[in-house]
Amino acid sequence: MTIYYDSRTGNVERFVRKVSARTGWQCLKISEDLIISSPGHLITYTTKIGQVSYSTERFMQVNSPFILTISSSGNMNWGANFAVAADKIATRYGIPLLLKFELSGLERDVNAFIEKVNSFKVRLHEQVM
Repeated sequence: MTIYYDSRTGNVERFVRKVSARTGWQCLKISEDLIISSPGHLITYTTKIGQVSYSTERFMQVNSPFILTISSSGNMNWGANFAVAADKIATRYGIPLLLKFELSGLERDVNAFIEKVNSFKVRLHEQVM
């Protein structure tokens, strides 16, 4: 399993490290020049109280066919704009929203993410068969 992620303040990177430590999944930080060829899940952050980061948007413009789901970190102080980058990406690219979590996520968020990715793999496998 591959997790692609974008992190500006380190919150998403801390979340991804927790996921990787528990699962061994490969986690790759996105960059403007990263072009992927294998499917994976994207975790990003919400910036400017409700916007998708430029780096995530550029990544999705090139790599969206390989992204299976989107998750986002956010700040609950932003109310309705909490982790709304995930909503925007899900709508724009027609991919499922997997999880929203605050800042670097709690242990229950890490567990939920792992469970949802594993459940997604099972559903995807069942669709293929």
